[in-house]
Amino acid sequence: MKAFRLDELEAERAANDGAYLQFLRERNMSVGLYALNAGEQDPQKPHNQDEVYFVVSGRASITVGMETTQVARGSVVYVPAGVPHKFHHISEDLRVLVVFSPPEG
Repeated sequence: MKAFRLDELEAERAANDGAYLQFLRERNMSVGLYALNAGEQDPQKPHNQDEVYFVVSGRASITVGMETTQVARGSVVYVPAGVPHKFHHISEDLRVLVVFSPPEG
């Protein structure tokens, strides 16, 4: 079994000075923690994998393709492979679990 604690993942991510920490990689998926602070710009580009975002904390908007919605703790968003998407109008520090299938790059 592999088990993780969000506070430990956040500390590891912060210690590595990165917005993204991949903490699980298996044959059919990978999982990471993505962090954007209030007011920050989301630099990501479309991915070659399907992905699911689960918002752990924070508030923002996300645009996927031509659709925009508000997200906050508990929100789940599916993004198909190759579709442009970005978080924006981040009003509270955002922490998001990201599941890629197949595994990211």
